[in-house]
Amino acid sequence: MVTAQQGILTSANAGDVTSSTVANRVLIDFKDALQDYKSTSLDVIKMFCEPMTTDTGGDIDLTIAKPSMAMEEIEEGTTPSYQHTLMRNERISVKEWGIATAVTRRMIEDSRFNEVELALNESKKALERHLTQHAMNALFGVYNATFGTGVSGAIIKDQTDAQIATFANNVHGGFFGASASAGDRLVEYGDYTAAELAALDPFSDNAGSHYQQSTSTGTSRIALADVTGAIELMGAKGMNPNLIMVSPSHYRNLLNLADFTTAFQTSTSGTGYELFGGSDAQHLQSAAQSGVIGQLYGLTVMQNPWVPHDRYGIFDTSVKQMAYVERRGVTAEEANPGFGIVGSYLSLRYGLKIVRPESGLIVFD
Repeated sequence: MVTAQQGILTSANAGDVTSSTVANRVLIDFKDALQDYKSTSLDVIKMFCEPMTTDTGGDIDLTIAKPSMAMEEIEEGTTPSYQHTLMRNERISVKEWGIATAVTRRMIEDSRFNEVELALNESKKALERHLTQHAMNALFGVYNATFGTGVSGAIIKDQTDAQIATFANNVHGGFFGASASAGDRLVEYGDYTAAELAALDPFSDNAGSHYQQSTSTGTSRIALADVTGAIELMGAKGMNPNLIMVSPSHYRNLLNLADFTTAFQTSTSGTGYELFGGSDAQHLQSAAQSGVIGQLYGLTVMQNPWVPHDRYGIFDTSVKQMAYVERRGVTAEEANPGFGIVGSYLSLRYGLKIVRPESGLIVFD
């Protein structure tokens, strides 16, 4: 996570903290502090998004190549046949988001602590929370009227791939939906034809789709069979899943699985198996800080509070699932709310969309 720059207002750079000139100095320092503050440096953007910039706003069109070329044997004295690249289009909606902060000069003069610094630092934290929630809602297809994610609040598994890929239906896109071969995103790969990929059904629930019902029961369900099913479905399309993103509720259920706790056991001569250090909790000491719990079948398990309690995702992070298109990065401007008030604006313009439908799979209750 990006660490907020501390100490914007200090006795060294703000005088005695008793005059109104403090406000102007705080605003200048705030702008300088944000010059190197990049939203693309956030963990959620680095992990799941391919950052891009654009010179225009509104709706942006991206062109993405499909696997469409193959090597051929060349006879002596002949030349290979000309081939061309097939393309598909992805449209991304760029919107502006911002936050305004204001503090009275009287509060600056009378407060025992720095109200302006608290407000400005909190606005940076608000930006981090906003982008993390937006990316998680887009990845998991969660309905959110503010962000415009999800499909009318319905479970996305009921949508065909053609519906998911239609910009007017789902601005943020999605992974392969039901009837995956009905759209133009699914192409043959490896030993599978497009029809065979669309018919793959390791979950016995929704053939070819990357939105699957869990084979487990109860709330915040998670089962090892779901993990192996996702590995098969994504592997057939050339992906190599390496991450399981879960909610805190899934985290608890996962740790209660005997199959998972054995991953932290090691053989010792003559005594069979025992936990590292002999402590049931020792291997969890850093989990709360890092979000990383452990591994299942070589997949790193990570929790995030923005993951919905009824869904979790399996991803190949070597391939970025989403495009992050930035029209304008984080901008700090001085505001003029009124007499005796110090204010500032923090804003940016960006768009998010899933553009690699084969690189993730969502399991839900």
